[in-house]
Amino acid sequence: MHTNEEILKVLAEIKPGLHPAADDELIKTGLLDSVEVMQLVMALGEEFDVEITPADLREENFHTIAALCAMVNRLEEE
Repeated sequence: MHTNEEILKVLAEIKPGLHPAADDELIKTGLLDSVEVMQLVMALGEEFDVEITPADLREENFHTIAALCAMVNRLEEE
């Protein structure tokens, strides 16, 4: 199982200086824009060897660090 800290490390590569809490809203608050979300999709896929499909590209999977972590863990189990 991956941790929020591992997700934050990947996020820091995409957007240095961004250090949200596990439950901070990432998209609605504008911390991440659509380009950064797609960069994050690619980086998470590479880092954790998971395939994030179009079906996974739902806001609920990307709205917080905790949600991202849960998605990565779920995809690894599949």
